[in-house]
Amino acid sequence: MDIVSIIKKKRDKQALTKEEIYFFIEGVTNGTIPDYQISALLMAIVLNGMNEEETFYLTEAMMKSGDILDLSEVEGFKCDKHSTGGVGDKITMIIAPLAASLGIKVPMFSGPGLGHTGGTTDKLDSIPGFKTLLTEDEFIESLKKVGIANSIQSKNITPADKKLYALRDVTGTVESIPLITASIMSKKLACGADGLVLDVKFGKGAFMKTKESAEILAKSLLKMAPVRGIKAVALIDDMNEPLGYNIGNALEIIETFEVLKGKKVHDLLEVSVEIVKQMLILSGDGENAEERIYKAIEDGSALKKYTEWIEFSGGNPEVINDYSLFPSCENKLEIKSEQRGYVKEINSYNLGMAGVYLKAGRLKKEDKIDYGAGIVLNKKVGDFVEKGETLLTMYFNDTRIPLNEIEALVKQSFEFSKEEVSKTKRIHNVIR
Repeated sequence: MDIVSIIKKKRDKQALTKEEIYFFIEGVTNGTIPDYQISALLMAIVLNGMNEEETFYLTEAMMKSGDILDLSEVEGFKCDKHSTGGVGDKITMIIAPLAASLGIKVPMFSGPGLGHTGGTTDKLDSIPGFKTLLTEDEFIESLKKVGIANSIQSKNITPADKKLYALRDVTGTVESIPLITASIMSKKLACGADGLVLDVKFGKGAFMKTKESAEILAKSLLKMAPVRGIKAVALIDDMNEPLGYNIGNALEIIETFEVLKGKKVHDLLEVSVEIVKQMLILSGDGENAEERIYKAIEDGSALKKYTEWIEFSGGNPEVINDYSLFPSCENKLEIKSEQRGYVKEINSYNLGMAGVYLKAGRLKKEDKIDYGAGIVLNKKVGDFVEKGETLLTMYFNDTRIPLNEIEALVKQSFEFSKEEVSKTKRIHNVIR
């Protein structure tokens, strides 16, 4: 068996065998296949696709390329959650304490943000002292004691994916359902959970632009659950406007505190409650799920669990009640509406990029970010606005591009209507 024959086979639109796929991933992992041949096969896969069986074996081989976390010593149902990324997506920090307060164990690996979508690690890093890199022992201890464990992914988890992802990023081979599926699911399956809720987003601020393409990806992801025999479900979630009101790391953490203190942010609650409900259903404990979820917010048990998580992770729990402990910004700029009417659209991609330009996110992996920077929306889709009323406020110390260009981008993000507009419906479908 040799890599040239495998490349030619996929070039000629033939299906690869399990042995050929394992041979490829082993060569990627141990460095015996050079980058130019890896890239050639990746491009052949992008152009000619993979069937379900090939994708299954690719996912399995990538999962087995490194360590598979053993969480068997942790009692209870362990359920992970994965989002395909969006703007203002702070859902992890709401659902983790909510689910844990209801007895679900929530193990999660996350990473930093890049481009218009923020990263969970960056958001948690904005909490003074919070430790986002845990050893395996610390991860398991956190899961046992708090019911939540979140860490930057270990170097030993799916090393093949790290190599492939880096090459796909620079060779125009990102857009492939089989490659995306194997990348996401190999990591998730290696992390030892019993269940997985997939939050697959579509729209201007998402990787998948249409509901139909999001459903295709969701179905592909779900078909990989048998690789490790886990239970899984997928939500199809609208990301045409930002989630919640706050965009930026510390600002988003503050909003998660507010939601768990009882603030009614309708879209954050819609998505968070549905995810936790699906976690409970997967665990076999779905009776009266919504009622119990709202009760965990109302009686303070979810916020108490959040406090425990911060404390165990070395963070300062006082931030929950004293927001002045977060990083802050010297400058702010209010953007006023230039017309009267109902907000018809808010372009989440544009606002995500505006956040990047304010240094709340990164253009390149090595970019430093400002944890206090970001945007706070005053208006959402469906809200009525008077001319001269504030649409949003930008917070910043410095910017990556001239401020007037950011201001212009933000103003272009809003569309208005003279007629009433409905609020954005977030969850469009649940796929099992």
